[in-house]
Order: sequence, then structure tokens, then C-alpha cells
Amino acid sequence: MPATLHLEANYNMFKTEKIDLKTSGTLNPLVLDYLDKKESLKPFYDHYPDEKGFASFLKTNPYADLDRDKLSEITLAQSKLVNNASALSIKKIESLKQKNVFTVTTGHQLCLFTGPLYFIHKIFSTINLAEELKKQFPDFDFVPVYWMASEDHDFEEVNNFNAFNKNFKWESKQAGAVGDFKTQELTDLFTLVKESFGTNENGNYLSSLFEKAYLNNSTLKDATRYLVNELFGEYGLVIVDGHDKEFKKQFAGILEKEIFENISFSKVKESTDALNKMGYATQVNPRPINCFYIADNLRARIEKTNSDFKVIGTDISFSENEIKNMIANEPEKISPNVVLRPVYQQIILPNIAYVGGPGELAYWLQYKSMFNALDVLFPILIPRNFITVIDAGTKNKIDKLNFKPEDFFKDVKELIDAYQLKTNNVFKLDKEKEELTKLYNGLIEKVSAVDKTLNAASMAELQKALNGVEQLIGKANKALKQRSETEINQINGVKQKLFPNSTPQERSDNFAGFYFKYGAAFLNGLKESIHPFEIDHKILIESSN
Repeated sequence: MPATLHLEANYNMFKTEKIDLKTSGTLNPLVLDYLDKKESLKPFYDHYPDEKGFASFLKTNPYADLDRDKLSEITLAQSKLVNNASALSIKKIESLKQKNVFTVTTGHQLCLFTGPLYFIHKIFSTINLAEELKKQFPDFDFVPVYWMASEDHDFEEVNNFNAFNKNFKWESKQAGAVGDFKTQELTDLFTLVKESFGTNENGNYLSSLFEKAYLNNSTLKDATRYLVNELFGEYGLVIVDGHDKEFKKQFAGILEKEIFENISFSKVKESTDALNKMGYATQVNPRPINCFYIADNLRARIEKTNSDFKVIGTDISFSENEIKNMIANEPEKISPNVVLRPVYQQIILPNIAYVGGPGELAYWLQYKSMFNALDVLFPILIPRNFITVIDAGTKNKIDKLNFKPEDFFKDVKELIDAYQLKTNNVFKLDKEKEELTKLYNGLIEKVSAVDKTLNAASMAELQKALNGVEQLIGKANKALKQRSETEINQINGVKQKLFPNSTPQERSDNFAGFYFKYGAAFLNGLKESIHPFEIDHKILIESSN
């Protein structure tokens, strides 16, 4: 990983500064050590995410037995669920029939209007990785895939987005898999969205995009498919929805092993325990059965009891024969959780790489032994690009404060203290305290010569005097800070803009606010700035010229 910050010219609206991921605090220790090729972590993956690692993977002739015609057929049928699949995406789907074509995949929840910015970063990281691999390995082709987490049931994690200093939230009493939620409820929210987005060209585009995606499609999964096609279809992105009976049929053998043999529980627990002993915090804890039961308005865990299989929180239960019959004839009613979903993905796709965030890569590293036990290929794990965007006005404030953009990854108190030092606005009495201590030490020595029992009282008087000086220093510095109130408010303002409510910008702000300001050039600029093999944190600064 890059050790120092440097500048790189971009032929777009941004110039890029790069900082080390350790400095930015972006990654957890497990993923940092994985990227640093720590020897003790090598048992937890197969190939490192560099050219050598991909070359090694491709030499194994992966996915030779995959039913590619079936994959293409199912994915093509899914693409027709909405009316805006691009010609390039259709071409990519058809190309999956060829044995020299592989996928690079990222997965994400169905966040309302894409949710936080890092969704955009993940998709572009995946698209650009596919393009870069094609350049490095021209005898092969690579298809970027977005795996829709339509079976997820955590509605509170996907039902809102932040833009224009507002939180737009979808309130609903629907239940079950979020992909099946009906979007007709969003009519009132659309009114608020349209008012906030304004009536200029970019605002009208955003309002129209929201309306076409969510009001002209009946479910959240179809709305998300439409939205993602509009934003990324021109790059040939292929969208895959695992909540599909035909895909689940291919997964039936694994589902039966999971429910009756609990392989994932034992293997993931084994890896988790090993990583914990090495000092790493892990992301997931496997259950004996890592599956849910899905029905209308319901997605709930399946748990083995003494005599049958119970759906937690309901009166529903199944005998062993009923579960086996469901797997054989209605596999779409069983949904893998976060532990088993990666295996499902790798069963149905010719997938060579998974592009993920720090939490995702950390839990994938818990899964290697499970993949081995199930005889499933383990993909190359590569982090998405991590990005902070700084507009020209904010950059001007940073310059006037005599800071650099990377400084704002520090705590705000540290920034204020640093500013006070830079401007000589720090009141100190170090020399005076030293002289006071010398004076008291002399007094203590003389008093102790008269009566040693007065030594403790003399020392207490010294400490009392020093405490009084510290109080004076604190009051003086408080007065100096009041004189710098404007600058300190600017520091807080910049920090809040880049880390809203102490959250990294990319994990809080929606793309809409940036698109409103910059238009399509914003998305183009992001794509141009993202380089999948650059393992760093990028600060994109709006060019002032």
C-alpha cells in the first residue's frame, strides 16, 4: 500500500490525492493485514488480488462444468423484468455462454435511491476491474455483476437516504424480503423528493429518475434494477437476483447439506476461532442452520428442534421429509443468510473476484474452509475504492486554515489544537511552572530542615499552586479560542461536511446532492478516478480551473 500522499492528475473534473488506508482509518486490522500479505493469513484465501493472483486463478480452468447456457437464459429472463436493460448488458449476458468469460461481482442491499455514496463506488470499482482484467488478459472476457440482495429483510437499513441536508425515509409496515416490498407507498415521499431536488436540469433528471424507478415499477427489486440500469447500463453491468427458483434449483444440493449436516457452522466457526486467537475481531457468527424460510410477508430463520424444523417467530414447522421435499420442489422458499449467500453466488456464477467493503472482505476471510469443505471455488477478494469528495469551496476553506485535506481524517479536537499551535494562539506557562517548582522545592527543603513532618504539607502547597496555574492557562486558552471562533467554526464545518455526524461522507451522503451540482460529469469523474488495483483512500478535489 502507498506509504505517503501524492498527487495525480486526472483528465476529469477532479484532481486526486491518495492517502494510505492506515492513515485514513478506512480498513479493519484483518483486511489491512490481508492486503499487506501477512503470512499467517494465507490459509484464509487462495489468490492475492494482483495480476499474478488473477493469472494463477485463470490457469486452473475454473468453472469448466458450469451450465453456462442455463445461467445466460435465467439472467436474460431477469433482465426483461424491466424495460431499460442496455444493449451492452444484454450482450454481456449472452457472452456468459462462452467458457472464456468470467464474472467479477459485488453485492449490495436494495438501498433507496442507491443509499450512501459507497454503493456507487462499489459498482464502478467492479466495472473498472472487469475492464482492467480484459486489458491484462485479452484472451478472456470479464462481466461486471451486481448481485441484488433482494432476499434481505432488514428494511430499516435500506429505507432512507441523505441528500441536501435532509433524510428521506420510506415508512412501511410491509414485512418479509425487502425486494418484494410494494413501491406504491412512495408516492408521498416522491412529492418531498421533487420539492427538494429543485427544477433545474439536474434536479429534474433526479426527480424523473426517482419517479420512473419507484413509481413505474411495482416492487423494490424491480425499481432497483431499473435504477441501476439507468446509472450503469451503458458500461454493460449485469444484474443478478438470487431470489429465483431456477437459480435455487442449482443450489439444492448445498441447501440439503446445510440443513442436515451443518457443514458451514462447523467450518466457519473453526476459521472464526482461529482468527480470534490471532487477535482479529470477526464479522459474523454462524448458526447451525444458516437459512431462512421465505413466504409472503415473511423471512424468518429455520431452526432444528428435537423432532422437526421450526420457523422462528411463527407457528410454522416442517418434518425432515417436508424440508427435503421443499428443497427438491420449492427451493425458492429457502433463503441463505450472510454466511451461505457467498457460496450460492459462487455456485451459479463463473465468478473470479468479489469486490467488497471492509466488513464484507473480513467475513469472506472467515469462509475459506467452508468453501473447501463444499468443494466450491473461492474467489479473489479485492476492496472497492474508498473515496471522499471535496468541492472547490470546501477546499478553499481548508487552504485558508493552512491544513491539507488528509488532516481532516483526524479528530476535530486535534485539528483545533493544531490550528491554535499554527497561529500561535496557545497560551503556555511552561517556563513559569518550572521556576515555580524550583522556588517551592527550595522552600520545601528549608521547611523540612526545621520539621520533616511538614514535608507532605509543603508538597501539597506546591501542587495547589501548580493547579492554580493550570486553571489560569485553561482560562487563557479558552479566551484565545473565542478570538478564533470563526476559524474553529470553519474547522467544525469542514469536518462535518466530510464526516457528517462523525460518519465518513461515502457512508452517509447520497449521490443526488453531488449530481445536482455537477450533473453527469460527477459520475463520469468518479469512474475515471477509480482504479481497482490501487489500494488506498482517494480524496477527489474539484478542480478550480
